[in-house]
Amino acid sequence: MNKNHLFSAIFFSKRLISTLILSGCFFTGVQALTWAGSNPGLTIFSGVENRKDILDYHLDFNGRPRQVGERYRLYVPGKKLTQGASKFFISYLERPKFDGKFNLDKVEVRVDGESLPLKDVYWDKESRVVEIELETPIEASKKAEIIFSGVKNPSNGTYYLICDVLSSGEIPIRMYVGTWIVSIERV
Repeated sequence: MNKNHLFSAIFFSKRLISTLILSGCFFTGVQALTWAGSNPGLTIFSGVENRKDILDYHLDFNGRPRQVGERYRLYVPGKKLTQGASKFFISYLERPKFDGKFNLDKVEVRVDGESLPLKDVYWDKESRVVEIELETPIEASKKAEIIFSGVKNPSNGTYYLICDVLSSGEIPIRMYVGTWIVSIERV
């Protein structure tokens, strides 16, 4: 084998490897962009004092600004519901202004994959809080999933959805559970 053929083979294999590496990076980057608006991702500076208070969520339709028909899946771990829950309070900050819209007819609370019957769902827009009252309280240490379907997303920005619960014990106490840091952004 002469030197030109050997050089060509080495050059071709290095080019092939470089192309494969760049392709992998490109496809990984595209996938990361696709997921960016639908999951909490990595939060370095959050404004939430204790990182353990940041709750997980998922946006089923990528969280694009002003999109109608979004579904928010807000997860509450069982370790945060130490005294159970008879009511959820989901509030949001004054700034940035939440100019989206919740569809109160399409709110659901699930435990172990089962949808629980709701007594009432009320949105006090002036106080910036959605109250979800359950027919039967959730037992202590059971994880819950709160689902808002048919949401009209707000404008581009980061929104803090703060979760409090009314405990289901003999003396009901309103307790802070955590905060979902929801990013609505163009992808």
